[in-house]
Amino acid sequence: MSSVTELNISPVGRVEGDLDVKVYIEDGKVTRAHTQAAMFRGFEKIMEGKDPQSGLIVTPRICGICGGSHLYCASSALDTAWGTKLSPNALLLRAIGQATETIQSIPRWFYAIFATDLANKKYADKPLYKEVVKRWSAYVGETFQIGLTASGLPVQVYALFGGQWPHSSYMVPGGVMCAPTLKDITRAHAIMTQFKNDWLEPVWLGCSIERYLEIKSWDDMLAWVEENDSHKNSDLGLLIRAGIEFGLDKFGQGVGKFLATGTYLHKDRYNNPTIEGRNDALISSSGFFDGENYHEFDHMKVSEHVKHSWYNDQEDGLHPWDEPLPTPAKSQTLHDSDFDGQYSWSKAPRYDGHAAEAGPLSRVIMNANPNNKDHQIKDPLFGDIMKKLGPSVFTRVLARVHEAPRLYKFIDQWLSEIDLDGEFYIKPVEKDGKGFGATEAARGALAHWIEIKDGVIKNYQVMAPTTWNVGPQDGNDNPGPIEEALIGIDIEDPLDPVEVGIVARSFDSCLVCTVHAHDAKTGVELSRFKL
Repeated sequence: MSSVTELNISPVGRVEGDLDVKVYIEDGKVTRAHTQAAMFRGFEKIMEGKDPQSGLIVTPRICGICGGSHLYCASSALDTAWGTKLSPNALLLRAIGQATETIQSIPRWFYAIFATDLANKKYADKPLYKEVVKRWSAYVGETFQIGLTASGLPVQVYALFGGQWPHSSYMVPGGVMCAPTLKDITRAHAIMTQFKNDWLEPVWLGCSIERYLEIKSWDDMLAWVEENDSHKNSDLGLLIRAGIEFGLDKFGQGVGKFLATGTYLHKDRYNNPTIEGRNDALISSSGFFDGENYHEFDHMKVSEHVKHSWYNDQEDGLHPWDEPLPTPAKSQTLHDSDFDGQYSWSKAPRYDGHAAEAGPLSRVIMNANPNNKDHQIKDPLFGDIMKKLGPSVFTRVLARVHEAPRLYKFIDQWLSEIDLDGEFYIKPVEKDGKGFGATEAARGALAHWIEIKDGVIKNYQVMAPTTWNVGPQDGNDNPGPIEEALIGIDIEDPLDPVEVGIVARSFDSCLVCTVHAHDAKTGVELSRFKL
């Protein structure tokens, strides 16, 4: 007779908020998993009855990592509600802010959040383990320090235009509240060049950005690694070699469906913002990929399930415009939760009824859509990788770091396109109505929905990438992406369940700091691991 073990891991994140995970282990394999968002923050409730522009101030405080992305959404939601006009300069400066926030997050996430787990003793028998430890051990790793230091550079560019980072409010309906000078542009170019010269090319790629972007297939990628010692011994080269050697391509598959709301609106294609015109104006395309086919993104197909969420008197499966502001129910600790009932503060987002993974892997899959327009990213690499490897921890991580070189090129281009003599802000006319704003935060699809009535906010709904990924079961008891990704993984040591952390952190959930393992029967803490 097989034995069943309950393993409570609380929390599994390394950033902010609280994420608890409970997995059931049978004969060393996870057979069932639950994710629990353990903190109610109530930002949507806070905005009820407030001035519509309060979202510009309040929502960036939702996250200290991607506040610029929330600002992007808040301003975009008002643009569509009020029918604003946006100048090319405004769209460029919004895109630069969004991109600098995202690119700084890549080395921070890789070194401080993910790669340190690869230095775990679980992999001590692997040939590349010593090199991984040497480079990526927390704080003392050789390139850990270089990457973390360099990561602070791009947000200096954000601060040049936004006045500060994080929690800036320079994006507003009608444009941006800044008018950069030639000195600002020159300084921004110099900062990004330093980022490239200190880390991106010599440490991460071991080659020029241009050479890396020539890679179009998985075979090209493998050939690139072996092309010379510089590529092979770069941090990206080590990630590819160690990722395969450590078996990261063998677990953490998830739901196999992917959603991206898209980002970076073309400076000449979204000057009169509408919800309907957004998809065609995107540079990084939106969409839903069901594992075989691409579908055009339609925000009206988004819904949220609350059967397993701690809210009272709320109908299941509503579109955000139709959802009431949340009425909290009584919550429980991980140990006391009834997982057949309500067990999380997170809702369960669904697209056309499906659980869908949000994040960099979703973005690069959409970038591989052969139907993308000429002004949109056309990159077949991850279309090929998905066919040959499928989703996994490895492909998820590779997707995230793959974005850095392209983002650098975009930022450099957009800085050069700013017209210092042009308009940066066109004052809008305020009115009642509904608005929708979306972007791609570093961690994936982010969207805001607003309803304005009698000059104040009647309803405000935020759906973050973390909500898509860490959400609980839906109204039909189907698991969320991380819950599904944990099922089937092997746990080598229940006292140090690093595999659970690796899967959860491959999604880069915007949630907390340490991992605790508890005996489910006694409540005694078995282990704790952290940075």
